[in-house]
Amino acid sequence: MTSSNVNKLTRSALMVALIAVCAQITIPLPWGVPMTLQTLAVALCGYLLGPLNAMVVIGVYLLLGLFGLPVFSAFGAGAAVLLGRTGGFLYGFFALAGLCGLAGRQERKLFQLLLGVPGLLLCHLAGAIQFALIAKMGFWASALLVSVPYLLKDLVSVALASRLAVVLNKALHLRLTR
Repeated sequence: MTSSNVNKLTRSALMVALIAVCAQITIPLPWGVPMTLQTLAVALCGYLLGPLNAMVVIGVYLLLGLFGLPVFSAFGAGAAVLLGRTGGFLYGFFALAGLCGLAGRQERKLFQLLLGVPGLLLCHLAGAIQFALIAKMGFWASALLVSVPYLLKDLVSVALASRLAVVLNKALHLRLTR
C-alpha cells in the first residue's frame, strides 16, 4: 500500500469518526429530529476529501450504523433509524458530501459555498420527504417542522466547513483527493 493510499484511508477513517462524534453533540427536540453537528462534519468531509471519497465515507458511516454500531444521533443504530423519521437526512448526506466535494475543487470561496448549498437543500428535501411519509403528514407541514428551523444553523455549518477546509488544507498542506 502506497503512502498516498494510507493517507486517503486515514483521512477517510478520521472523517467517519468525526461524523459519528458530531452526531452525539445533540440537542433533542420534541418532534424527534435532533439538532446535531453532523451537517458540519459531513460538509467538511466533502470539502476535504472530494466528491467520490466523501460519498464513500458516508456509505461506510451508514453501513456502520446499519450493522449496529451506535454512530447515529443519541447513539442510535440499526435499520430502524435508517427507515425512521430521520433516515432521509442520513441518506441526504450523500448529496451534501458530494456537492461539497465538488465545491472544494473550486478556486473561489464564494463558489465553494454556493455549491455546498444545493447539497444541503437536497439533504433537507430527503429528510422532509421521509419524515412526512413516516409521520403521515403533508410535505410542507413536514418541511416546516423538520427542515426550516434547521436551515440557518445548517447554512452556517456549511459555510464554516468551507472555511475550515481551506484553513486545514493550508495548515496541513493537503491536496484534494479524487
